[in-house]
Amino acid sequence: MTDYVWGNTETQFFFNLTPETILNAIENVGFKVTGRCLSLNSMENRVFEVEIDIDEKDVLVPSDRFLVAKFYRPGRWSKEQILDEHQFLLDLKENEIPVIAPVEIKGKTLFTDEQTKLYYCLFPKRGGRIPQEMDDEQLEITGRLLARIHNVGSIKKAEHRITISPASFGTSNLNFLLDQKIIPHHLESSYKDLVQEICQIAEPLFKKTETIRIHGDCHWGNLIVRDEQIAFIDFDDMLMGPPVQDVWLITPGQDAENTRQRNILLDAYETMRSFDYSSLKLVEVLRALRYIHFSAWIAKRWDDPSFKNAFAHFEEPSYWEVQTNDLIVQLRDIKTISSPYPSY
Repeated sequence: MTDYVWGNTETQFFFNLTPETILNAIENVGFKVTGRCLSLNSMENRVFEVEIDIDEKDVLVPSDRFLVAKFYRPGRWSKEQILDEHQFLLDLKENEIPVIAPVEIKGKTLFTDEQTKLYYCLFPKRGGRIPQEMDDEQLEITGRLLARIHNVGSIKKAEHRITISPASFGTSNLNFLLDQKIIPHHLESSYKDLVQEICQIAEPLFKKTETIRIHGDCHWGNLIVRDEQIAFIDFDDMLMGPPVQDVWLITPGQDAENTRQRNILLDAYETMRSFDYSSLKLVEVLRALRYIHFSAWIAKRWDDPSFKNAFAHFEEPSYWEVQTNDLIVQLRDIKTISSPYPSY
């Protein structure tokens, strides 16, 4: 297996991760647990809310009684790639940007469970709600925060993280899908030709854009609002890539209202950091790469029973017919962007 967007080994499963091993892992780094452990929603990793036994004088808010334990999917990221994520979060925390950084214990944020050999880390529990919609003021706040994240992201590189590109998110994922014979035979040629043409058009566009540390998966589900404050969460998919990747995921639509919201976001962004408006021509390319990436993400984990349950239609021709049609639309949209400074 080649080393590409999914890491350098086959992804594996969590069959050996039991409540007992979860609690033992947390006690092994110095916390005393009560035995209460709640599984939280996560397809990629395994995440748990665990109650810890602490002195009442140390409890300022109810959430202080809990930690969030994250066990990384084995084989997905290397130790060095995970530490790149943690370093980014620590850098952001140091610059007073509202993120949830991992707990440091004796100078370490990443640990290995001796029984399961899984990498894991701990986060403080922080409450909040995912925004269902954003008003103009919240868009402005988000734009300024995103600019500050990118300012910090530009200071240093994530040496071991993937750089989003037509090669990593397009060609490599396509090759995996073809090798695994997952695409129905009657659609394989069309799907392959579409991906290859999109990547060919996109390649020179990426050479002209800034590449920095970014969130990488910056959709609304990875924002939380608490007491009218917005925070960014879940940097598991952090990348080296163009800042516009984070911008379009917050404002993903293609209609007039989305354009208005994106303009509000970017106007606020520019009060903290300059934005390269010519990079907006990458939006539809990035959307297409996300479609390809998502299919390969499922395929890479298809032997995991939880994925078979969640994506039962994945092996059906109808799934791939929709994917192929979506890429046809994306290729058409990409080809219409003829000016280096398109109007959005």
